[in-house]
Amino acid sequence: MAEITAKDVQRLRQEAGVGMMDAKKALTDANGDFDAAFQLLRERGQAKMAKRADREANEGVIGSYIHLQTGRPVIGVLVELVCETDFVAKSEEFRQTADDIAMHVSWSDPRWVTRDEVDESAIEEEKALIAKQAESEGKPADVIPRIVEGRIESFYQDNVLYEQKFVNPERFDGTVGDMVAALAAKMGENISVRRVARLSVGS
Repeated sequence: MAEITAKDVQRLRQEAGVGMMDAKKALTDANGDFDAAFQLLRERGQAKMAKRADREANEGVIGSYIHLQTGRPVIGVLVELVCETDFVAKSEEFRQTADDIAMHVSWSDPRWVTRDEVDESAIEEEKALIAKQAESEGKPADVIPRIVEGRIESFYQDNVLYEQKFVNPERFDGTVGDMVAALAAKMGENISVRRVARLSVGS
């Protein structure tokens, strides 16, 4: 049985526009083969979006959000949400999603947009810290690698925009990555957050 990593599940989930459990099941059934898992999802009618990573997304909007404190602006966020066509970029739902993500960023302050952007040095540093903490807690040496693997997922959720649970579950119940994937599936285009800029008073 091939090892199926959380990164594999996340990649398939985003490219196929399916839920985490569906992605994991497809990878399990395909013995870890990504392309075969994607094909299984298509055959099952679960893949909501074709592989569009190779199609250029040169249209889009800048979402924005200003957070007020006692009537004065203290946090400002800009988000570049891109798509393939001007038609989609002009849609109300697309523009609203860009603004929603900007609002989320004002609260979550992510360091990266996707896992692929995370510096390897930052991951290694965090893993070393987690291992030391586990050792200080008296955890057995043979279980520390599993503890590290589990807690590093929390690191991604805290610091990577796409991994973060969207701040307003009444608007969307899932991660920001899920929100973007759902919009891409609905619009039938390659949609992604390209850049984020966040300014706050005093930082």
